[in-house]
Amino acid sequence: MRLGPMVPTVVKNLINKKSTRPYPFVVREPFPDQRGELYCDIEQCIFCGTCARKCPSQCISVDKEQGIWKCDPFACVYCGTCEEVCPTHCLHHKGTWRPVAGERQMIEMKGTPPKKKKKEAAE
Repeated sequence: MRLGPMVPTVVKNLINKKSTRPYPFVVREPFPDQRGELYCDIEQCIFCGTCARKCPSQCISVDKEQGIWKCDPFACVYCGTCEEVCPTHCLHHKGTWRPVAGERQMIEMKGTPPKKKKKEAAE
């Protein structure tokens, strides 16, 4: 077994700066305009379900009757489609990412769904 060709590489790796960072102790700053964690301003949400229907990964679910908005951040691909199609612009991507997790957690927000308009009786 010859070590000749491998010795310069080993020595170079021992002397030079490491090419990785010790995550999570050193966290790199996100790139500009990078989409982060999905946030819903539940007070503005009308629970129309457009975001859930247009989401390509189907990570969003909306219950209009109970006023519940849910998102599975582990299924989200951070494409921004939900943010673009929301009629009230209540969905936003923050500049931060969710921390590393060992178990799957859903984001669930409860709000007040808009009241149904009563049709006026014809006179």
